[in-house]
Amino acid sequence: MRFKAIPIIRIFDEAQAKAFYLDFLGMSLDWEHRFEADFPIYMQVSRGDLVFHLSEHSGDCTPGSKTFVKTDELEALHHEITSRGYRYSRPEITTATWGDRMFEVVDPFSNRILFNEG
Repeated sequence: MRFKAIPIIRIFDEAQAKAFYLDFLGMSLDWEHRFEADFPIYMQVSRGDLVFHLSEHSGDCTPGSKTFVKTDELEALHHEITSRGYRYSRPEITTATWGDRMFEVVDPFSNRILFNEG
């Protein structure tokens, strides 16, 4: 058996979400969906095997959640995203209490993404 989890992350503003997930984290927009023009957006963004669903729909998920992402290239990822100069986040690599190296980013909607190497 093989499994793959795709977190659904609550967003409140499409433009801010795209600035954070696409421009800052370097993810790609795979698709987006609205039932009608003035309805909330639901979209998928990805970067390699990392896939997130971003939703403006209030019943899909809770804002302020945390997603744990394992990576084997923490230093390169950190350098890449911090070199983009996103004014609202300047993450630093630290050692977690469990001994792994990590850094965390917080999106404009208080969702936290922890990138962990170890």
